[in-house]
Amino acid sequence: MSHSHSHNHAHSSGKNLKIAFFLNLGFTLLEIVGGLYVNSVAILSDALHDLGDSLSLGLSWYLNEHSKKQANNKFTFGYSRFSLLGALINSVVLIAGSVYIIIEAIERLMAPETPNAEGMLLFAILGIIVNGYAAFKLSGGKTLNERVVSLHLIEDVLGWVAVLIASVVMLFVHAPFLDPLLSLGITLYILYNVVKRLKETMGIMLQGTPSDVNPEQLKAEITQLENVRSLHHVHIWSLEGEHHVFTAHVKVCNTTSLNHVLQVKKAIKSILKNYPFSHYTIEIEMDDELCELEN
Repeated sequence: MSHSHSHNHAHSSGKNLKIAFFLNLGFTLLEIVGGLYVNSVAILSDALHDLGDSLSLGLSWYLNEHSKKQANNKFTFGYSRFSLLGALINSVVLIAGSVYIIIEAIERLMAPETPNAEGMLLFAILGIIVNGYAAFKLSGGKTLNERVVSLHLIEDVLGWVAVLIASVVMLFVHAPFLDPLLSLGITLYILYNVVKRLKETMGIMLQGTPSDVNPEQLKAEITQLENVRSLHHVHIWSLEGEHHVFTAHVKVCNTTSLNHVLQVKKAIKSILKNYPFSHYTIEIEMDDELCELEN
């Protein structure tokens, strides 16, 4: 039996989440004060949404740091799946926040309120800068946790773009319905994307096959090797969307020595190294050996 483990972690992800957390939290506090000052329900509702984002970012940061702990007897595969838990919680929070914003937008469409357009304009510019920078820091994230968190921030940036457009128009035209109308469209777009991310997260948590690995192609590559008769009990899953796991029983033929078996294992490992596997386990079975798990 052969087992390989890679300890390669994305060290920058924790730093990026930390920056995004403090930026979001600080701006949320500013939003609450500013929303009351300019008498803008839109900004206050966004402040409530950003407060939820801040809590999610803080949780993501904590779980991301926790996920870097080394494997032990309690978690033999390590703690990397805690990052995945952060992605799941963030998706649920974002869906709940999006539903709240949709309800608020519909209510404001039915009963429009006229806020201070000049104050909205200033906050929109600041909101785009702060949230845009935080979103940029997480835009290249490889883990699902980072990608889901980036959706929070992208939603905020687009929301502030909507506020910016609406505030500029309202400086010249009395059209208070623009803000909730734009917010509704943007939130529906973000909701569509976060549901896709949630589906991907659930697929990984349920140990589905990673989308970047073709099981049939991989099995074909291995069975084409000399002295490999067949494969069975093949399992492919992902720890957190970035590092994958492969296990298989390999039945060999025409192997007359231990050296032949070692050569087969070496050839299989060479194939597996072309895939993003951080763990792989290969069980070698002789041609006349009966596997109790084969059926």
